[in-house]
Amino acid sequence: MNTFPTSADGLTSFQMWIGGRWCEAASEARFESIDPFTGRPWASVPDAAAEDVHAAVCAAEDAQRGAWGATNGFARARLMHRLADLLERDAAGLAAVETKDNGKLLREMQGQLEYLPAWLRYFAGVADKLQGEVIPSDRPNFMVYTRHEPVGVVGAIVPWNSPLMLLMWKLAPLLAAGCTLVVKPSEHTPVSALAFARLVDEAGFPPGVFNVVTGQSADVGRALVEHPGVRHVAFTGSPGVGVKVAQSAAAHFARTTLELGGKSAQLVFPDAGLEAAANGVIAGIFAATGQTCVAGSRLVVHRDVHDALLQRVRERTERIVLGDPSAAETEMGPLSNAAQFKTVSGFVERAVTDGARVVTGGCSAPDLGELFYRPTILTDVRPEMEVAREEIFGPVLSVLTFDTEEEAVELANSTEYGLGAGVWTADVRRAHRVAHELRAGNVWVNAYRVVAPNVPFGGTGASGWGRESGIDAVREYTVTKAVWIELSGATRDPFTLG
Repeated sequence: MNTFPTSADGLTSFQMWIGGRWCEAASEARFESIDPFTGRPWASVPDAAAEDVHAAVCAAEDAQRGAWGATNGFARARLMHRLADLLERDAAGLAAVETKDNGKLLREMQGQLEYLPAWLRYFAGVADKLQGEVIPSDRPNFMVYTRHEPVGVVGAIVPWNSPLMLLMWKLAPLLAAGCTLVVKPSEHTPVSALAFARLVDEAGFPPGVFNVVTGQSADVGRALVEHPGVRHVAFTGSPGVGVKVAQSAAAHFARTTLELGGKSAQLVFPDAGLEAAANGVIAGIFAATGQTCVAGSRLVVHRDVHDALLQRVRERTERIVLGDPSAAETEMGPLSNAAQFKTVSGFVERAVTDGARVVTGGCSAPDLGELFYRPTILTDVRPEMEVAREEIFGPVLSVLTFDTEEEAVELANSTEYGLGAGVWTADVRRAHRVAHELRAGNVWVNAYRVVAPNVPFGGTGASGWGRESGIDAVREYTVTKAVWIELSGATRDPFTLG
C-alpha cells in the first residue's frame, strides 16, 4: 500500500478525498486518531464541517449526472473487479491501519480485509444484470416495461468497530446499482476510508463517485443526512442515533437502510455438543472484544447442561490472551475508546448491584493498558435486568437458563432487538422449528457469526431495517420506473383514465 506523509510531530498525515482530489477541510482544522492500545495519537486527519459535506455531495451529484451516470453495468463491473484486485493486493496494509485505529486484532482485521474483495466481485456480477421486465398490458395498444435506475447520491455513516467491512457492505451494492457515495467514517476510526480512497482512484473510478469526509463533530454526519442532494442514507450505529437519522432523512424524502444494535441470544439445548457450543459462545461474545452488532451477548442454556457448559466456557474464557492486538498470540485487544470502556464497566457494575454474579472477569486490566477490560461472564441474570436487555458492545456474557423449548424462544425474543441468534442442537427438526420462531434477521444453527456477500444481513425491531449483502441489497439503491409505450397512435377521451 502506498505510504502517506508524516507530519512534523511524527503523525501520519491524511487528507480528505472529494471529487477525485485530496483536500483539507475548508477551515484547515485537523484532529488526531488515537491508537487504543498505546493511548497515543498516530495519525492526523482533516476536521470537516457542513461546507465540506456540501462540497462532497456536489461532487457526487456531478459524477451522477456526468461520467458515472453514463457508465453502463458492464463498465461498472470492470472497475469493481479492478478495485477488488487492488484491495486484495493491499489487504495487509489496510488491516494494519484498522488495528491502529480501533485496537482490534490484526488477524481479525486481516481476515476481514482479505474477504472484502469477494463483495466487490459478487456485486460486480450483479451490475450487468439489473434488468427490468416486460409487464403484460390489459390494453392491446400499450407495451409496458420497467427499469431499475440508481437512486442517486448515497450518504453513508459507518462506525468504528469494523470500518472498512461495514463500508464495503454499502459500497459494493451501490456501485453495482450505479450510485455515488459520500462516506463519513467514525471520528474514532477516520483513517482506513481515506487509505482505501487511494485504491478507488487507482482503479480508475470517475471523480466524485467515492468521497470521504472526516470530522469530529456530530454536525458533520447531521449535515450529510440532512443534505437535500442525498437521496439515500445508509447508517450503521446505535438505535438512538438511527431514529434521528431516519427522521432527518425523511424530512427531504431520502430513503434509509439502518443496521443498528443487537442483543443476540445463543440457545443451547441439552442434546447439543457442548465442546462445539462452548467454542461458539466464546466466538460470539469475546471475539472482536464483543464490539460487534451480532455479539452473542446472552447465553440461554437448558438447565440440565448449564453447569457443564458454563464450566467449559469459563475455563476457555480465563485462558483468553489479552495484549497487543498486532501480536500473533493475542486473542483479545482493548476496547476501542474511552467512552466505550466507561459504558462496558458501567453495565457490569449496575448488573452486580441488581443481583448478578460475576463468574470471571468483571474488571479492567490496567497492567495491559487503560482500555483493557477482562472478558466477563455474569450468572444469576434475570430477563428483566438491564444487562439482559440492552446492548453493551463489549466482552460481557449474560447467562440465563430455561426448561422448555417455548421458554427458550420466549427468552431469546424478550428484547426490542432482532438481529442475530444461535441455536445449538443435534435435533434437525428442533433446529428448523426454533429458527422459524426466533425474531431475528440472522439465525445460525450449530455455528455463530458467519457472513457472506451473497447472504442478506439485517434485522428487525430496534436492529433496524433494510438488508446489506445478498442480491436484494442492490434493490435498496435503485428505484423502479414503469414505462408505458402507446403503440397504435390513436387518441382517446382526455377526461377518462387511460
